[in-house]
Amino acid sequence: MDNDTGIDDALGLLYLLASPEAEIVGIASSAGNVPAPQVAANNLALLELVGAPELEVAQGALAPLAVPLRTTEDTHGPQGVGYAELPPTTRTVSDRSAAQLWVDLVREHPGEIVGLCTGPLTNLALALRMEPQLPQLLRRLVIMGGAFNHPGNTTPTNEWNVHVDPEAAKEVFDAFSAAPADRRPIVCALDITETIEMKPAHLVRLAERAGSTPIELVSETDPPESRSAASNPLIRFLTDAVRFYFDFHKLYDQGYLAHMHDPFAAAVALDPSLAITKPATVDVELTGTITRATTVADWAGMWGREPNADIVVATDPEQFFERLVDRIGEYARVAFADGEARR
Repeated sequence: MDNDTGIDDALGLLYLLASPEAEIVGIASSAGNVPAPQVAANNLALLELVGAPELEVAQGALAPLAVPLRTTEDTHGPQGVGYAELPPTTRTVSDRSAAQLWVDLVREHPGEIVGLCTGPLTNLALALRMEPQLPQLLRRLVIMGGAFNHPGNTTPTNEWNVHVDPEAAKEVFDAFSAAPADRRPIVCALDITETIEMKPAHLVRLAERAGSTPIELVSETDPPESRSAASNPLIRFLTDAVRFYFDFHKLYDQGYLAHMHDPFAAAVALDPSLAITKPATVDVELTGTITRATTVADWAGMWGREPNADIVVATDPEQFFERLVDRIGEYARVAFADGEARR
């Protein structure tokens, strides 16, 4: 997983940890929602919170390929996890860079690794420069990013992850033009991920599944200083993190809800049958005065280039949330069955 944790990235990581069919072989930390060192610290602390086995967490590049880094603490909070606080940890960042981690893993396990990118694509682009055969060595790549027949969430036409490092996104899509058809990236763009709406009732369901008390219903009238009193530490973390995300979406007139972009991509990485996809040729605008970082899909072959992506065009959000609640809720229940995280 290559992420920029990030509230919804945290839920994406938790979804993988809670899924018995998933084996996480490495976590690459991308600069995006917050700077790369904070992302790595968040990933390590989240693993500590739930008592996860030791996993390699590598820090990524400090800046995008060609432009200064832009972060979004207004969306995810000053540390990237909303109102939540993560525990101190003695876990440490890998000696390998995130790009080197990508390269080493695909070389060691050719045809086996599923790559999941829920942040800017800087690390993957750097890895491709080191190993141009990476598209052939991966089993599959899943990307959360882009906007096609849908408004952007950063400018009128572009999505945040691509906006942070459009040069990297273009390099990745160009490189995957060489991937076989069954290894084209699956792209979860805003067109679909903004239909994945978490609401306060989903947090209630998570708490109930985990056996956490009291059952709390967060509200837009809750003051910012409010904190969860949930007995389960993971439910407490999720409630405080996601409530910040609710507040952010409400501030921008999107309702008291949160778009769960990244856990949806994680679910698709484990089970592509959750999504209906359509092949297209994707490119990224780099020079437009008002359209820079826009992802453009050629659905009809007008460019005369083979498809380099399978774009998600439909899904069942309720089916996804049933899985998320069942998996993360049960994971929280088991992890803290005796009051503290089990390793």
